[in-house]
Amino acid sequence: MLRGIQLQNQAKHDCLRPNKDHDLMLKTLLPVFAIGILASSAAAQTPTRPIRISDLARLRTVADPQLSPDGSWVAYTVSSVDTAKDKSDSDIWMTSWDGTQTVRVTFSAENESAPRWSPDGRYLAFLSGRQQGHGAQVWLLDRRGGEAQRITTVKDGVSDVAWSPDGKRLALIAGINTDTAAAKRDTSKAWPIVIDRYHFKEDIDGYLETTFNHLLVFDIASKKLDTLTSGSVSDESPRWSPDGARIAFMRAVPAEPGTGNEADVWVIDARAGGAMKQLTKTRGRDGGPPSWSPDGKWIAFLRTDDPKWYAYQQEKLALVRSDGSEPFHVVTAALDRSLSSPVFAADGRSVLATVVDDKQSVLARITVEGGAVQRLVEGRNLVRSFSASASPSPKIALLLATSSKPPEVWAFDGGALRQLSHQNDSLMASLNVAPVEELVSKSGDGTEVHSIVVRPANAPRGTPLPTIFYIHGGPKGQNDLAWSFDHQFFAASGYAVISVNYRGSDGRGNAYQRAIFADWGNKEVIDILGAVDEAVKQGIADPNRLAIGGWSYGGILTDYTIATTQRFKAAVSGAGSALQLSLLGADEYVEQYELELGAPWKNRDLWLKVSYPYFDAPKITTPTLFLGGQSDFNVPIIGGEQMYQALRMNGVPTRLVIYPHQFHGLTLPSFRADYRQRFVDWVGTYLKPAGTQ
Repeated sequence: MLRGIQLQNQAKHDCLRPNKDHDLMLKTLLPVFAIGILASSAAAQTPTRPIRISDLARLRTVADPQLSPDGSWVAYTVSSVDTAKDKSDSDIWMTSWDGTQTVRVTFSAENESAPRWSPDGRYLAFLSGRQQGHGAQVWLLDRRGGEAQRITTVKDGVSDVAWSPDGKRLALIAGINTDTAAAKRDTSKAWPIVIDRYHFKEDIDGYLETTFNHLLVFDIASKKLDTLTSGSVSDESPRWSPDGARIAFMRAVPAEPGTGNEADVWVIDARAGGAMKQLTKTRGRDGGPPSWSPDGKWIAFLRTDDPKWYAYQQEKLALVRSDGSEPFHVVTAALDRSLSSPVFAADGRSVLATVVDDKQSVLARITVEGGAVQRLVEGRNLVRSFSASASPSPKIALLLATSSKPPEVWAFDGGALRQLSHQNDSLMASLNVAPVEELVSKSGDGTEVHSIVVRPANAPRGTPLPTIFYIHGGPKGQNDLAWSFDHQFFAASGYAVISVNYRGSDGRGNAYQRAIFADWGNKEVIDILGAVDEAVKQGIADPNRLAIGGWSYGGILTDYTIATTQRFKAAVSGAGSALQLSLLGADEYVEQYELELGAPWKNRDLWLKVSYPYFDAPKITTPTLFLGGQSDFNVPIIGGEQMYQALRMNGVPTRLVIYPHQFHGLTLPSFRADYRQRFVDWVGTYLKPAGTQ
């Protein structure tokens, strides 16, 4: 039930608090935010108006910064909305390191993604669905001028691309149908869907038959395409060794009953028929992308725990010998936080990675020997991703967000930050952005819980406000101190917005995150109600005008909460569920259900316990809006349909909204706006007296 996918614009035992030594370690390694230059920069703006729902289509989503080999340019993607066509389009842009030049690289009506520099910086490869019929293919742009050229025609499309060190070959990941007869079918007619896999469906991908992702190598000059891997396994995240002789990649084996999710690090000689070696082989899912040390002797990757902790994993930095001569070892065993995107530094003695801390995501340097962690970028900001040059004193391009700005590309050079992309500056300068604050509360069992608070800009202190408790998905995930359209839009509509990092959330350590294992809808609700009490005590929330809502696990937790208390006057449950019994075999989480809850015929009482909102529906008095995507395989719409019917049968005001042809994350811009406007309208019906703003 890792319901962490949020609406796209585009992851249940008493909690033990970290001990004092651990608290001290984190305060030393990951310092508390300082206001710094970013806050003063935001303060210099002159906002003119509150945010409106129409601004959602004006926002541009910046992602995937890639620093050129010589450090002179940063390529990145920018997604924008075409309201006339009701679609989003992603293009590639570049900005010079000194910030003086910005160039839009692609202009097609189709999405472009994954910009990747050739080692000499002369070419930019990217993926695009132009010339439909073959899925996303690799296109090559010569930076000296001219049009981009498509260089691959892989039948089912390419999903990942990586340059060889000599710039002559590309490692690709592509879907290959292992059923040769099925691969030759006439695609102009419909065929039965034949299933023999335990995990047989995925949101967006649909029903899983016999297509698996595999590793290919493409020679640019000869256009020869070699398939390196095969079989009923899925390969991903290829990375070349420094000498170009081998490729490291992650291989996932399809789950079988009792196994859960398994993935390991492999290496293969970079040629057809090349020898393969499995470097890790333990229970659980190793993560990538893998990163080679500069001398090619080590590979850095992310290590997780037993598969039963699927929804509550804490990713650790681990190293393994690239020749497989030694077992892997975990570098950050003492750091009780999750990591992502490990990349070896040029000196080979440290690894760069992002670290998730309480309401933060920070860029850190981790020493290979000893695992010491040093935060690199200070200030009130959150690092979403990064790309570093290979020089000993690296330049680093960051995708960085602040409490007053959506993510943009920033340069980090010599310890200083400079904003490079300015895709949303003009829009943000026109908005009256509400401040992002923090709330600390105590739950009924004594657990300390941290929340984010966004109040309407210029709202008078000491005057309780109608308040929306906006619940994040996951449950692994957290509300952080970054700018959020939803928080700002709800605040601009006259509400205080409180987002609770309930137990199960990331950023507070293993014990906090795993406290809700096999106990869904218990401690999370206790934490939300504790935050309600504190917000009322501090004069933030009007106790008679409270609403709750969220999407994915946020919707699920909304259902749990309104079945527990009648304090909320309105609720919005997006992509939620309550009768969890009905989801086994209907959604994509069969492995988690088996390992966390056990089979219903073995643990019937536990399944009934976590399904209590449905069976306790007669206790619900909160008017509730249910929403979801018609084609959602992550949290199928049946979850909302069942609760809608339950409330209708019990005479509680309710409504069901189904978004046609949509998956777990809404992709149509009009639907994304519709959800948010419906949220505000539904809450306003029950929280705001007639005649109020």
